[in-house]
Amino acid sequence: MMLLHYIFLMGISVEAISGAIAAGRKRMDFFGVMFIGCITGLGGGTVRDVLFNTHPITWVAHPHYLLYTSGAALLTICIPAQLTRATKLFLVLDALGLAAFTIIGTQRLLIYGMPEVVAIMGGLVTGISGGMLRDILCNDIPIVLRSELYAVIALGGSVLYVALEHVQVTPSWNIFITVLAIFLVRLMAIWRHIEIPKFDYAESSMRTRKRGRKQAPLPSDE
Repeated sequence: MMLLHYIFLMGISVEAISGAIAAGRKRMDFFGVMFIGCITGLGGGTVRDVLFNTHPITWVAHPHYLLYTSGAALLTICIPAQLTRATKLFLVLDALGLAAFTIIGTQRLLIYGMPEVVAIMGGLVTGISGGMLRDILCNDIPIVLRSELYAVIALGGSVLYVALEHVQVTPSWNIFITVLAIFLVRLMAIWRHIEIPKFDYAESSMRTRKRGRKQAPLPSDE
């Protein structure tokens, strides 16, 4: 389906821009900006291909993908002010990119004959690894692990794609339904500020200590 391919190209470009912005916030040089941009745009597929041994690696088989990501990253250097005003637009495009990455990752492992559970994990890895690598290289805790409802949406989208494939929905309808589901759920999570509950170990320990003090026996008068 050509539409999915075009969404994928748009997705890797948008992810490259997000990587370039992150690199700019860390005051990296132009090579660093381009490197982080390429890692962010193509890292998900690379991690998937290395982890599941599905060679050739996507950007090795299609070197022009590097031109899209490096070009988008370098473009970010030239027009940073305009980009910062288009946050909502990039969130929308990023949601489409997430859908494309998830579906393509799931498809690739199914084509290689992997079990459905493994294919689902492949879709998840493809969807989130680029952003995780960006944050790690920029010395930040990956945003998908601390606030954004992102990884769960990728996982759910991959499950949906495999389920529709299992009941023999036609490939074009499967892609359309899954893209629409991932896109709409991601936008709803952004609009409603939906997040996964967080585990705060320090706060939990403090509550435990307070309960312990309240339950401590009173001193004897003897």
